[in-house]
Amino acid sequence: MKAETRKLRVVIAKGRIFQNIAQLLHDVGIDLRASERDYRPVVNNLDIEIKLMKPQNIPKLVELGSHDIGFTGKDWVVETASDVHEVMDFGFDPVRIVAAIPDYLDLEKLRQQRIVVASEYERIATSYLQQHGYNYVLLKTFGATEVFPPDDADMIIDNTSTGRTLQEHKLQIIDTVLESSTRFIANHAAMQDPWKVEQIHQMEILFQSTLAARGRVMLEMNVPKEHFDETVKLLPCMRSPTISPLYGEAGYAVKVAVKKSEVLYLIPKLKKLGVTDILEYELRKVII
Repeated sequence: MKAETRKLRVVIAKGRIFQNIAQLLHDVGIDLRASERDYRPVVNNLDIEIKLMKPQNIPKLVELGSHDIGFTGKDWVVETASDVHEVMDFGFDPVRIVAAIPDYLDLEKLRQQRIVVASEYERIATSYLQQHGYNYVLLKTFGATEVFPPDDADMIIDNTSTGRTLQEHKLQIIDTVLESSTRFIANHAAMQDPWKVEQIHQMEILFQSTLAARGRVMLEMNVPKEHFDETVKLLPCMRSPTISPLYGEAGYAVKVAVKKSEVLYLIPKLKKLGVTDILEYELRKVII
């Protein structure tokens, strides 16, 4: 009898989170094919099955074991009080959950009266308001929370990336309640299963190496003998550069991975030292 094929059950948040995760999966060799309305993308990896869900549903589904791993925002892990294992913080789609009020209102006066607070984050908002001693009525929203003040709410507790939308609605941020970004989470039981742990660990290594590579480039160059020591000291490498002698003892070929942000300042300094034939190219993965 043929053995049943085991699969790692994966759930990914729809919307803005999906694009970054789909690109990351592609970069590590996992390709998805899905239309806008598909909830079960076709995947080229036989060990994985993927479902797309709304981000607020994912943490609890992973906790309950409907899925082994998931990708969603930290805000929804906190909001749903889900007991999951956090594998990685990707840093994608960073947002702040903030408390904001109309820019003409005085915060101290609000503290002295009963206020209406609009938020789609019931648990997070309740915890914050109670902790700070507000007398409040919480109004559950389902998107577009920023339009509630001043007619329908005195305060909102909502997510923002740049704060621009709040400014456009004449709202001032009075506090940061929580900072959030896209997280790689896992079910606790899955983390006790040797086969699943191995799959999750392999994905984690590939993700880490791919993300590390995104921030670096490889530089290759020919360095004259007389400036070799000075050049090597200048290079900000992860470990030590790869060095090979050039034909005819004309100098050295040097290869080194550097941060992209350093290249702009590094290349002019290298040219002043007589370094020639400088090549810069992208990296796919960096495993340290």
